[in-house]
This record gives sequence, structure tokens and C-alpha cells, in this order.
Amino acid sequence: MIRVYTQEEQGKEWLRRYRGCSPVLACVLGFTETGLIPGISAAGSTPQAREYTAIADAEFLFNGPQPQPQYPLPPLQAGASPVFISRAVAEALALPIYLFNAGLPHLPSVPTIDLGGTVAKCLSQGCALELATVKHLWEQGIFWGEQLARHSQDYIILGECVVGGTTTALAVLTGLGIDAAGKVNSSHPVCNHEQKWALVQLGLQRAQLTDEISLQDPLALIAAVGDPMQIAVAGMAIALSRSKGVLLAGGTQMLAVYALMPALAETFKISWQPEEVVVGTTRWVAEDPTGNTVELAQLIGRVPLLATELSFKNSRYPQLQVYEQGYVKEGVAAGGCCIAACLTQDWNQIQLLRIIEALLDRYSKALSC
Repeated sequence: MIRVYTQEEQGKEWLRRYRGCSPVLACVLGFTETGLIPGISAAGSTPQAREYTAIADAEFLFNGPQPQPQYPLPPLQAGASPVFISRAVAEALALPIYLFNAGLPHLPSVPTIDLGGTVAKCLSQGCALELATVKHLWEQGIFWGEQLARHSQDYIILGECVVGGTTTALAVLTGLGIDAAGKVNSSHPVCNHEQKWALVQLGLQRAQLTDEISLQDPLALIAAVGDPMQIAVAGMAIALSRSKGVLLAGGTQMLAVYALMPALAETFKISWQPEEVVVGTTRWVAEDPTGNTVELAQLIGRVPLLATELSFKNSRYPQLQVYEQGYVKEGVAAGGCCIAACLTQDWNQIQLLRIIEALLDRYSKALSC
């Protein structure tokens, strides 16, 4: 049920080390005004809906199906939110859940730890965040990574929810000198590479960043074209890796976070343990024919890319079946949670599908109340 796509030996060793262990789930929420651009993301059918995607996903991840949610899950262009996958696994495994607000446009309706960040401006402006805010989020990431490391669990699933985040990821990867154009993913069935690349080129040009400057000062790169989640998660993962396993749960966005980590460690002369960190996603991301996740991971180097082989081909829910057509793909730590279910309970495809569909059954009943 778990496939290792890159750095096979290191990835398999990580899986052996944490098989049978119970994790903690932490999810960092953020927002970039890049996500408001028409057509940039399918994680919300309108720009206004996308303002609430992370907040609604957080509420559902924390509470599960409710008759009258404060923030209902927004309609998507097609499919069901990946939070159904995350919530189903988190509930079944009784995972401790920590939600972090790195910078949202509206206050969440469920308990979150406020990291003191802000919403990022559109990356095309070349000045997405104040440098002081980025520094603060970096420090908060290190601090909360150290706090999460105090848990008795052996590894941490670090997820994210940032609409438009694959575009900011492309910007950060490009700023770090990685040839990521045409290789990233999106929530669309066919990735909108040209739209993303045009925004990234404009943002980097306006920021007047070179590869050399970006590598010497990764905080300046995030301030120019990043989003608030990236730097917070990078800090958490670096701190956690010193004593825990880290499963960066996501696709393109977590590959960008991983790429940031050695640059940050070098800049600030701090230690971390790369062998303790893997990126875990879904098969729909790892094998996306309109991106190239595996080559992207290889270009970053040293990063084991893992994916759950979960399939919705035989689901009785059409909104899950469309994942097989390239819609949605990943988000809110969905792939990482499935990897954890396989490691903890040795669940197979049938068992995973059963708990996800059971949650959708409850959700449908809650909506009708």
C-alpha cells in the first residue's frame, strides 16, 4: 500500500523504523492572495469560496460531520475535499490533532495555535510577506517543532492547507535554483503550468532575486514569493527531525518545504537530521501525468518521496471516483494519513476505502438534518 519513488533505500528504512508506531497529526493553515486569481486553483469553485477552504477543512478535520457547521466545506469544481480522507484516518486511529494558523483571512472556528503570521499577497507582486513576519514564522516554527517533539509518539505527520500553494511552491523552488517549471501539480485534472509560470516569472523579476541571493537568504525568498505555511513548516520539520521522524504530508508544496530546509540550516548554521524526513503524498500526485513529481523530487535530491496506493476506482461515491480522473489529488495531509494507517494498522485498500466512505455516509446524513 506504500510505494517509495525516490531515495528508495532511505525511504524503506524510514518505513521500517516507524512501522507499528502511532503518530501525531499537525496541520499548518495559511493563505496567499495568489489563490484568488481566477482559474489558479480548483480548491473552491470561486475566488470567494477559496477564502474559506482552509478554515472549512480545519473545522471538518477537527469536528468531523456536523449538522450545522460554521464553515461548510466549499463546493469544488469536481470531487470531494481530501479532508474526508484525513478525517477518516485521524478518527479511526484516534490521532492527536494540532492545527496552526500561519496566516488566514478569517478566524478559524476550531481551536488553533496562532503563529502570528499574515495572509500573503499575490506572489506576482514580488513582495508577498514582510520580512519581519517571515522571520517571526521561522522562529515560531522552530519553537513549535520543539514542543511537538515532546510527544511520546515517534513521528509527526506535518500537513498543510494553502489554496494556491502549488504556485507559491513553484516560485520558491525556482528561486532556489531548481528547474521546477512544468513539473508541479495542481488541483486541476490538467495542471495549469503556463498560468503558474507566468506569475512566478513576474514575481521573481519584480523581487529582483537571483539564485545566489535566494540561497544565501531563503527568508528573503519567502518574503518575496512565498506563503506563510512554508517557512513555519520548514522550521517545525527541522526542529522535529533532531528527535522524531517527520512525514511531510503533501506533494509539490512539501517538496518545496523540503528544498528550503537545507538552505535554512546552512544559513542559520543549525543542525537537522535529513534521514528522519520524508515526503508522503497520494498516488494521484506521484503519478500525475500532467506534472512530474518524481523528477522534481530527484532534482531536489536526497528526499524520499512516498505515496499511498489508495484508489477510488471502485468507490460508490462519484465525488471520490473523480480522483481517478485527476481532480483534487491531495491536501490536508491526506496522503500522509493513509501512509500512517498502513504503518500503524497495516490497512489495505479495501479497509481504507471503507472508513472513508463510512465518513461520507455520515456527512450525507448530517447535511440532511
